[in-house]
Amino acid sequence: MAQVIRRGILIKFYPASYTADILLMEATSTQLQGVPVNTSVDGTSATVGAYCAVLLFDEHNLSDGCILAIYPNGSSGVPTPAPGRIVFVPGYNQVNSLALASGVLQAQSIAGVGGIAVGALGIVFKAFFVSATVGAYVQIAPHGGDISAYTSFGNTPVANVTINANGIVPLDASGSIDIKANTGACTITLYTYGYIM
Repeated sequence: MAQVIRRGILIKFYPASYTADILLMEATSTQLQGVPVNTSVDGTSATVGAYCAVLLFDEHNLSDGCILAIYPNGSSGVPTPAPGRIVFVPGYNQVNSLALASGVLQAQSIAGVGGIAVGALGIVFKAFFVSATVGAYVQIAPHGGDISAYTSFGNTPVANVTINANGIVPLDASGSIDIKANTGACTITLYTYGYIM
């Protein structure tokens, strides 16, 4: 019994069972069905026509194998949009009672703290603020990004009420975000509990 790695072409992916049907490249008439897929492979990468690396535990038993990796086949098999994975981590208080005057934008470094991986593309967050000004709201964006193009929440209906929100926001290349108070001064708290790779 010899273990071998063969190349294949993905024909169909079954997300419920995390298996796939493939066509072995060295034997183009050989189709394998229900081959287990490595669970670290993002299911969004499993596009029809993509190449795959198949580990056969016994090269004489084609039903005993696993797809180790899926990769592009030239321009075919390239996932659009690019694959991403959300990783949940224990809630962490990244920003605690940050007092911002109206119109003030504050950069906050996020990646590398509280379980948020360096290199993360974005964060899953919970935030809340209080303001003495009716109509106050908060904006959050990747550092240096167009603050009006990303997350905003608030518009306080009465003074001194707490406004809560949850969301996802991208990080810049250095793992930072910008937070801005609008219409009135705001005291902001932000927790992270996940990130996108």
